[in-house]
Amino acid sequence: MQASDLIMNRVEASGLMTLDLEDFYPKEMIKVFDLKDYLFRGLIIKEKEFREALKKTNWSEFENCNVAVICSTDAIIPVWAYMLAATYLQPAVKNIVLGDREKLVETIILNNISTINTNDYFDKRVVVKGCGDVKIPDSAYLTITAKLQPFVKSIMYGEPCSTVPVYKRK
Repeated sequence: MQASDLIMNRVEASGLMTLDLEDFYPKEMIKVFDLKDYLFRGLIIKEKEFREALKKTNWSEFENCNVAVICSTDAIIPVWAYMLAATYLQPAVKNIVLGDREKLVETIILNNISTINTNDYFDKRVVVKGCGDVKIPDSAYLTITAKLQPFVKSIMYGEPCSTVPVYKRK
């Protein structure tokens, strides 16, 4: 067989480094803790009853989960109520965020991006993978670009076979 007969993987030979933001997605189960279930008539927090209800809650169901704390009713929740809920959740959970499921996912992804060792990308040509199986928040694309730009030769978006140039060091 001659060298001209070999099939060459041009993407692999290009030296591109693919970064898939799905790798930063939370691995643990996601649960929502809704304070509405602890409100008097679904509207008001009565401190004594609220404290008692939290004490009686089975917190083991949140163990090693990522938890979004919300109040799905239009009630005014005092700050101390979120703080008190956190004291019960914190020992058991992996992550806790005040906000809905999407806010929790976004927070975890951004935290995971912040742990990247930028030395691994020094002087590299990076493709931030586009379409995937999981919805990645737009903020993750902005954050990864800002984090890597000072270190990389270039940043592209898409797939190695079809990219959109985003940044190229001059």
